[in-house]
Amino acid sequence: MQNTDPEISHPQRTRETRRITVLAIWVDGIVGLVKVITGVLVGSAALVADGIHSFSDLITDGFVLAATHYGSQGPDHDHPYGHGRIETLATLFLGSVLIFVAGAIAWSSVERLFSGAQIPPPGLWAMLIALATLLAKEALFQATMRVARRLGSKLLAANAWHSRSDVLSTGVVLVGLVGTQFGHGWLDTVAAVIVGLLVGKVGWDLLWESGRELVDTALPVTQQEAMREVALGVPGVEGIHDLRTRQSAGRTMLDLHVVVSPRISVSEGHEIGNEVSRRLRQAFPELTDLTFHIDPEDDAGAGDPSRLPGLPLRPEVEAALTQRWSTLPAWLELRDLELHYLQGRVTVVACLDEHSPLESRQTARRLETAAADLDWFSHVEIRRLAPDPSTDRRASQGYG
Repeated sequence: MQNTDPEISHPQRTRETRRITVLAIWVDGIVGLVKVITGVLVGSAALVADGIHSFSDLITDGFVLAATHYGSQGPDHDHPYGHGRIETLATLFLGSVLIFVAGAIAWSSVERLFSGAQIPPPGLWAMLIALATLLAKEALFQATMRVARRLGSKLLAANAWHSRSDVLSTGVVLVGLVGTQFGHGWLDTVAAVIVGLLVGKVGWDLLWESGRELVDTALPVTQQEAMREVALGVPGVEGIHDLRTRQSAGRTMLDLHVVVSPRISVSEGHEIGNEVSRRLRQAFPELTDLTFHIDPEDDAGAGDPSRLPGLPLRPEVEAALTQRWSTLPAWLELRDLELHYLQGRVTVVACLDEHSPLESRQTARRLETAAADLDWFSHVEIRRLAPDPSTDRRASQGYG
């Protein structure tokens, strides 16, 4: 299946699917009617059965219309990722139908051979009508497959192959009609078994691909690596890990962790992630849902962080440091604290007034000594800030 055309909008995709399926309903209805009438007139049970097979296509056509209608609906409260799985389930159903049809084609022909049923010669005009219906269904198959490839729709591809199964079954009937005309009815059975195997293979392929979607099978490794390279090309990205993909009805969903420098601002890291998202969506138009997580260090393979022992958050950190630092000279000069959670510990950046007489190195050592008993504590760094009363936190936080 080719990639979806990036120029096709979601509403246009739905319209094209409905248009080709409505066309299939008309063709299947007319072809089925012609086959049944002709079969009755010439006394061909095979042609009547083939006509009924064509009518069965109407059921799957209706199923495609229903799946397209409900599957194209956007996300809602109960389905935040949309309704694309409906199309996947419909494809599973159609794959199952193809396998059933394959078995029915082969079984009916073998049964007819061993029953020794005698079928009167159908005549040239019956064979021409069978050929005309075969060509009509082949044209429908080609038209539906073109739309399926352009839209990247496995559901439409499944319905197209259901039309192709009708082409093949009609071909079997045509071989049988010709063989019967010349006294070689066994040709019908040989052709039917071959056709049954071909149709069954298509049905199995559809079942396999749809099943892979339902269990969230990832994209091929080469495509995942291509996505990784696009993300790594964004300035500010230092690494990519935990890249995960899954598919649903021709659409792709992607989760990834983006490693950035640990000391940049939250907003800069978030914008780097936004740029990663933009470039990936441009390079891979089938991406419909992308979630990124910004990491200050590469924690690939560390497992779910929510299941690991956590570090104290700011209120607990400030309470512990206030208890230990309130008697130190630096306490009166402290204007702000920056916390950096790196390598499983907390680095504290103490922000002092730029005109503070305190020597930075000595002050950092005293602060570190006073907080050395804290098992989550890493070290202290000193930063000098220009005077700005609007950002002075001493009054509100109790420093000084």
